[in-house]
Amino acid sequence: MSTIKVLHVIARMNIGGTARYISELVKNIPNNELAVGHVQGAEIEDPVVHNLEIYRIPHLGRRISIINDFKAWLELRTLIREKQPQIVHTHTFKAGLIARLVPGSHKRVHTFHGHLFDDPSFSPLERKLITLAERYLARKTSILISVGERVGLELRAAGVGKDRNWASVPPGVMKLPHIEMRKARGILGLSQDVFLVGWMARMTGVKNPNLMLEVARDSPRTHFVMAGGGDLLVEIRKNAPENVTVLGWTDASIFWSAVDCAVSTSDSEGMPVALIEAQLAGLPVIATDVGSNSEVIMDGQTGIIVETKVSSIVNGLLQLIGDREKFDSMASLAEQVTPERFAIEKMINSHRIIYRNLAR
Repeated sequence: MSTIKVLHVIARMNIGGTARYISELVKNIPNNELAVGHVQGAEIEDPVVHNLEIYRIPHLGRRISIINDFKAWLELRTLIREKQPQIVHTHTFKAGLIARLVPGSHKRVHTFHGHLFDDPSFSPLERKLITLAERYLARKTSILISVGERVGLELRAAGVGKDRNWASVPPGVMKLPHIEMRKARGILGLSQDVFLVGWMARMTGVKNPNLMLEVARDSPRTHFVMAGGGDLLVEIRKNAPENVTVLGWTDASIFWSAVDCAVSTSDSEGMPVALIEAQLAGLPVIATDVGSNSEVIMDGQTGIIVETKVSSIVNGLLQLIGDREKFDSMASLAEQVTPERFAIEKMINSHRIIYRNLAR
């Protein structure tokens, strides 16, 4: 197995679950290497990058630029010719578009950590072009991986890779260190003796942080805290009502130790690591019914799956806050079953099998 050379390619390793997913593969499977571009705008590179040996692709980034994208293609072509990997494994749309067009005898694997079909930052025309590109690229790919069954089903329903080989590989997530709640709240400057609802994600359109503000306005007696950075951070801080504390980028172990439950308001998702980490911390989760959220949260058992609207989320909160027995049951079960469901060893072994089968 150690002789199989795999080169992972991603446009940017911004803070989040995708970066940690890829870092575990590179760290734990021999001869797995990583080529990565740069974060852009308000995003921050995930600290996991500091512990990895990487090949930096100078002109690779998330933003569309015909000149820079062509230069990135040339840089990747040079790297692939030099390293001669048996498998080039791409992640997310931009890297998948550029790297899968590099010629060579290597096998191509692509992982969808979500999809862009519902991303409000793209126009309908842009989403249509992305779909057409994904359909074409799928035909050049040996195997397609979705992080979550539902994400794969939605892609195939859109005509992406309907006749190709697919696998679904959930992320492997390690339980974060726990900090005593009063200490964690003290570090973050949060109120001590209140029920605190936590929201943690990139503050950008697809995560719909404005919906969280609407929920808070409709629940003036409930306290909320939002953590994350992104292009909407300044706007969210400006518009937040008095019962919402808005933090920037925050250590997840401190954050999940400080709150009582978690809420996700996303319009589109893959299989969010943040919600898995929240459950590992023994927190019930309320999440919108998008992407593979329903594969992370066991509806009615470890949390509540809701519609993407204020009334549904508020109703979910009322169920948790108003029924302590139900709350405690969900918290206990979440902490009990999540480690096995999202074990890192499972994720690593699934990729080992995929690579071994391709190498044959």
